[in-house]
This record gives sequence, C-alpha cells and structure tokens, in this order.
Amino acid sequence: MELQQTWMLPALIAIPFIAGLLCWLVERFNKRLPRWIALIGMMLTFALSLVLWQQGDFSGMSKQVIAPDAAVPWVAEFSVPWIPSFGISFHLALDGLSLMMVALTGLLGVAAVACSWNEIQRRVGFFHLNLLWSLGGVIGVFLAIDLFLFFFFWEMMLVPIYFLIALWGHDVVGKTKEYAATKFFIYTQASGLIMLIGILVLVIISYAQTGVVSFNYNDLLGTSLGGWEYPIMLCFFIGFAVKLPIIPFHGWLPDAHAQAPTAGSVDLAGVLIKTAAYGLIRFVLPLFPVASQEFAPIAITLGTIGIFYGAWLAFMQTDMKRLLAYTSISHMGFVVLAIYAGTLLSLQGLMIQMLAHGLSSAALFIMAGQLYERLHTRDLTLMGGMWGQFRYYAPILMFFCAALLGIPGTGNFIGEFMILFGSFAQYPVFVVFATFSLVLAGLYSLILIHRALFGENNIAALVERETKSHGLPARRLKDLGKRELSLLLMLAAGLVWLGLYPQPFLDTSSHAMQWINNAYIYSQVTQVDASQLLDVMEAR
Repeated sequence: MELQQTWMLPALIAIPFIAGLLCWLVERFNKRLPRWIALIGMMLTFALSLVLWQQGDFSGMSKQVIAPDAAVPWVAEFSVPWIPSFGISFHLALDGLSLMMVALTGLLGVAAVACSWNEIQRRVGFFHLNLLWSLGGVIGVFLAIDLFLFFFFWEMMLVPIYFLIALWGHDVVGKTKEYAATKFFIYTQASGLIMLIGILVLVIISYAQTGVVSFNYNDLLGTSLGGWEYPIMLCFFIGFAVKLPIIPFHGWLPDAHAQAPTAGSVDLAGVLIKTAAYGLIRFVLPLFPVASQEFAPIAITLGTIGIFYGAWLAFMQTDMKRLLAYTSISHMGFVVLAIYAGTLLSLQGLMIQMLAHGLSSAALFIMAGQLYERLHTRDLTLMGGMWGQFRYYAPILMFFCAALLGIPGTGNFIGEFMILFGSFAQYPVFVVFATFSLVLAGLYSLILIHRALFGENNIAALVERETKSHGLPARRLKDLGKRELSLLLMLAAGLVWLGLYPQPFLDTSSHAMQWINNAYIYSQVTQVDASQLLDVMEAR
C-alpha cells in the first residue's frame, strides 16, 4: 500500500525546534514570554499527535491478525532525499508504536514546561531552548526510519540535556552538577559511537549484497548477515543498553537524575530512557532476529539482576530523587524481559508499562521538585508529618507511590501483569524472580510514603531552620497551587485510564507489535525449517 506523504510528521519535530528558538530570541524583551511560547509549542505538538491518532482509525485493530510476511504497518510517512549519493534520505514514518511514544513525549513536554514555571528564574529563554530541542530530538528518534537520520537525532538530543543539567541542575554533597552532566554525556556519547559502527557495518554488508548504498530501514530488513549478525547486534544493543539503562551500564543515571532540574528529570525518566526501549523493539529484534534469540537469556539475566539491584538500592536511599532514579533501573528490567520474550502479549504489556512508567515517574519527579521548592531539601530523614501539613500534596504523593508499585486500577499493574503473563511460557524462572521483586517495590514505595508523610513531624522545625539561615521572616508552608494541582491530576487521570480501560492503547499498538513479533519469531521458524530441510536432503 502506497502511503500518502504527510507534512504532519516533520511538523511534530519542527514545532519544538521553532518554539525553542523563539523562546531564546524573545528572552531579552520579556522574561515570562518564553514560558508561554514553550507551553503553547508543546501543547501544539501533543494536539498534532492526537490528530494523527484520530486519523489512524485504530479502533478494533487488536482483533485483526496481520500475515507473517506483511510489510511494516506504517500509517503515515514522509520522505525527501537528503544525501542521495550515500542513500540517505529524510525519511520519517509512523505506526501505532511510534505514535504512542510521540504522544507521551508531547504530554510530558507540556508537564516539563509547566512544572518549571517558577523553578527557573535565570536564562529562562535558553533553558526552554534546551528543553524543547531535547524533546524535538526525542520525537525525531521515534519517527526516523533512515538509520543515519535516526543516529543524527539520537546524538543531537544529548547536547541540550547536558546543558539542562550543567547550567540549571543542583549540586549535591561531594558532586557538582557539571560532573553529573559530563558523566551522562560521556556514557551516552561512547555508546552512540559503538552503535554507529554497527550501523555502518550493516550498510556495507547490505551494499555488498545488493550493490545499492541505503540507510533505509525497509531496505536493510532481511539482509543476510551470516556470522556478522551477532557482533552487529551487540553494537546496537550496547548503544541502547546504556540509555535504558541495563546493569552494568547504569552508572550515569542516579547522578543525572538527582542533579537535573525538575524538567530535566521529567525528560530523562519520562521519555529519554523510553527511546532505548523503542530502539531495541524497532531495530534490534527485526534486523537481527536470530542473534537476538541467542542473546535473549543473557539480556533477560541482566534485566532481572537490574530489577533486584535497582529495587534494593532504591530501598537504601535517603535522597528522594535518587530513590526515584533507582526505581527507574528496576522498572526497566521488566522492559528488557518483555522485549526479549518477544511474545505479542509481553510486547503489548510493554507498551502499557512504558506509558504508565512515563506518567508515574514524571509525576513523582515533579512532586520531588515541588517539595524541594518548599523545604529546600530532598532528604527523607529530615521529613515527616506532612500528612497534617498539606491538604492536597500528601494524598496525591501517596497515589503516585501506589501507582509506581503497581497497585490494581493503575496502568503499571496492567503493564506488569501482561509482561509477566506473556513471558512465563518461555522464561518461567525469570518471571518467578521478577514477581518476587514486586515485594521490594512495595517496600521502597511504602518507605517513601512513611518517611515523607507520617512519622514524627519534622516539617515545622525544618522550615523554621531554613527561614532563620536565610534571614527570612517566619512563613507557612504553601500547599499545591492550581497550576501544580491540575498538572498532577492530568497525569493521575492518564494512569487511571490506562489501568481501567487500556483497550484503545492496545488497539493502537496491536499491528506494530504483531509485525515485530512476526519479524522476531517467524524468521527463526523459517530458518529452523530451512535447516531441517537441508538435513533431510543430506540424509537422502
């Protein structure tokens, strides 16, 4: 089926870039204007993703089965030549999987701008330039299907995040924000270069077979790689494993999260680590199915270690943001299990899990930022007794902590249940271990709730000490304002929708996940059939 060119796809990338540039330019005239431009820009991006969702007409698609040899089920496409002599084009395409990820990016982009409304007071225009350009780069990653263009966006989104952490981050004892930003940049840059080697080797082998240089995803699918498949797959895997992050490539994440501004943490936890999961699903499984199947036990072992390691370290933290950072490592272990199990049920569960984790972790990082604005500390040992101090903040924090541990009625429960159920037939031992880890998730969530909201009331003493040390008059703690409350309720509504009625999201991603499941499983079946046929012929 020939798809009609649509300008909506480049517009999804262009709007954040143009809005970010405008924020920077108007800063000298008005300090408040960049905030409004950034907010309108991200709202337009989110609205455009909803228009594409409406046009895609995905309802009931989970009841349709696509053939094992069907083409990639793109619903929109845009392609113009870029560097024709090297077979590089500006080629964007959208299916149900990338649409869900783009919509999540748009929504969390609105949240990131809204939550930093009062937090950022200096270089406001340049801050929003970096925030919006990083989000534009993320959307580019989700849409690009030319591998050179994909790599361009993959590397481009790192630079604005470096500046977000280095210029507007928080210093913690013993570590500066510049240290955290540099560590993040070196980790992700080095892994990106390893992935680039894999891309180039893949293109060279494809050229040797076809005589045509092409970075196009559709052209590279089905390339016969022989003995090269495993090493090329490893190059791609390392590139994505660092960003996800999978143990032992996780070293950058706790520092980057803890020292980033609130909007940077929302960006990192909500959408940046999802680009790596997306890369594994979109590129590693379909391009290298046999090598991926061989590698699956190793990847799932690393993921399972990450589930326990992340949960245990989260349990040991006293800094609220570091605790939340380690929970991301734990939850991404479930993502690895779902990807390499490769069943349709686990992949569909992964879709819900990524959306739910994006909403719940973003909300908790926003709440950590709101608390820091009021108390000037994130140390849980200094908190306590907030239940009586705040009317709205305390119950909302309790809801999002419950959502993070996967309580029924939220999207996290649906996602985790589908992943465990879909992976059990192939990897029962790993699923049993992963299920036990949910107990640890309950522990760190309950400890966060208890330390912050209940226990001895330290809040009044903490506020008094803060005001005296800054020479300020005595003040009363402010509860959540209308802007903060509406932002958190929007994210909570999304989680409840995912938990109670996930069918529209499952319908949307169904064809894309069916195709990936076929590309991963069916190619192995055909290879096994071919080898069995060869054995029969030799026997005769």
